[in-house]
Amino acid sequence: MTHFYSETEVVASVEGLTVTRLRAFVAANCLAPDEREGRLVFGEADVARLNLLAELSADFDMDEDAAALVLSLVDQIHGLRRELRALGAAVAEEPEEVRARLRTRLAARR
Repeated sequence: MTHFYSETEVVASVEGLTVTRLRAFVAANCLAPDEREGRLVFGEADVARLNLLAELSADFDMDEDAAALVLSLVDQIHGLRRELRALGAAVAEEPEEVRARLRTRLAARR
């Protein structure tokens, strides 16, 4: 079962985060909390993203829109890594002659 955190719990657990800043990150679509009984609740992934957001904001003086852009790029990188792992696994299942041909073609493109 997933544990959810209230705004107060999140602000208490993320260094440098305020309720105002948390709400600004939500408004900038940096994360998408759930709503329970009319209140926002945050999952573990949201808390991890907020820790990163707080670090980016403190270290690089980023506003919410810039932080949202950085998170979008991080998400894209993670998605590409998943796709590359899946492609690698699919290639590894191919016969050796196919893998050798792919290695040759890849080397020619570098």
